[in-house]
Amino acid sequence: MLATDIPPRGRPVRVRTRRITASSAKHYPPDGEGKIWWGRLKKALGTASSDFVTASLLDLQTVAQFPGSGISETAINAALAQIEGFAPRNEVEGALAVQMACTHRAAMSVLAKLDNGQGSEVRVVRISSAAARLLRTFTTQLEAYRRLRHGGDQYVRVEHVQISDGGQAVIGNVQSRDVRREQPVGKPVTHDDDHDNKDA
Repeated sequence: MLATDIPPRGRPVRVRTRRITASSAKHYPPDGEGKIWWGRLKKALGTASSDFVTASLLDLQTVAQFPGSGISETAINAALAQIEGFAPRNEVEGALAVQMACTHRAAMSVLAKLDNGQGSEVRVVRISSAAARLLRTFTTQLEAYRRLRHGGDQYVRVEHVQISDGGQAVIGNVQSRDVRREQPVGKPVTHDDDHDNKDA
């Protein structure tokens, strides 16, 4: 499938924020259509629960902060777009998508502290190590999400197979099997045993 064959996504759901304190804010629809907006948030998070939406927005709000700016409406909306891109189908997938968005935001915040490598070598190494751990966590979460969606199945695409004259090819999972019959565990049966049994 070519990139041009993929239907374009619509505009992702967004929120507006009204800051209450430096660390908390109230969310409201950007266009005033509260019911439609709340329905889109539910769909984006893969849930029918308003409580799940509220809790998820609070989770995003906790990490959606740019350095020195407090809660960032831009960061929250970027995280929502990322979550909507994962297209979660239920609360389990929705929770993992929120975690991935939060991990990404945290990793970017840590990387921003590098400040182009300024500062002592110890500081740069410490920050780089923390960022690397977060990025590895994101990759692990992404793999978990893939396994959750596809049940752990892996697909192999064969690009090219060359078979010589008279040759054969098998495509698929090939497992070797020992065709020898297993001997039963226990006392082997002998002719003497058979004779004893007949006499009995």
